[in-house]
Amino acid sequence: MLYRSSKKVENPGKKPKISYWSKNRCHCPVCQNNFEREEMLSGSGRMIAGELTDELHRIFEPSAKYGQIYPVIYSIGACPKCHTALFWSDFEEIQDNNSLNELLADSKKRKEIVNNMFPYYELTRERNLLDGAAMYYLALLSYEKVDLSYAPTMKRAIISLRLAWICRDLQKLVPEHNYDYAAEVFYRKAQFFYEQTLINETQRIETIAKITNFGPDVDKNYGYDGVIYLNSLLEYKYGQKEDMQMRYKKLDANKRSIARIFGLGKSSKSKPGPLLEKSRDLYDKLTATLNEANIISVDDE
Repeated sequence: MLYRSSKKVENPGKKPKISYWSKNRCHCPVCQNNFEREEMLSGSGRMIAGELTDELHRIFEPSAKYGQIYPVIYSIGACPKCHTALFWSDFEEIQDNNSLNELLADSKKRKEIVNNMFPYYELTRERNLLDGAAMYYLALLSYEKVDLSYAPTMKRAIISLRLAWICRDLQKLVPEHNYDYAAEVFYRKAQFFYEQTLINETQRIETIAKITNFGPDVDKNYGYDGVIYLNSLLEYKYGQKEDMQMRYKKLDANKRSIARIFGLGKSSKSKPGPLLEKSRDLYDKLTATLNEANIISVDDE
């Protein structure tokens, strides 16, 4: 007598699933279109956490079953009708008519700009890395039209930084397309938006109180201290070097800001260990750079 195993046998030719289509469709408040929402599956060895870079970017190692995955590309939704792209929750949050009208009026231009950099992207299939890059670029342009009450500057900072990471990954896959140059552009945009976020918050132009997750990646929220750290890091790595006097002035100010992150006292003990470690590393690099230029910091006097 033959007995059949109750264990499900997988089709060796079938591609393992990384994402799924949610039962809940997403409503676009800009053009009133309802579209499919793609979400990433977790578990079963899909996400193998690797190195954490100095930019607080978690590298996920490829697995034998699923290959290389990019969790960050699933955080953005993009309407295939009007090409408005936002963090998923903002499709419900953004409701003011001025923002919606601005987004609708800019729809065609937004699509053309993104298609020039990431041609042949699709918004209705299971997304690949190129589609993810295009969605993030659409989001970067979409938040330009959004009212300051929704903290678009902070969101554009996170989006720009993630877009730089995605372009670096694209460069590895298709090195002949010069995505490394695009990555440099988006790193500089990220540096600008992180700095502008802090300026706007300090001057009470734009509050970030409603933001619950500062990322910058999808694996951990490093909070407001993470924003201060990344502003300093991006200035150090990608800031302008034409006016060195201005550069040293900014680096010196950033050095003092970084020192407050890992300063003595109980407050530092409650902060994420990786952030404290990388803040100390950055502090040492800033100190060395300023010392080489014979810049005497206020802290050193």
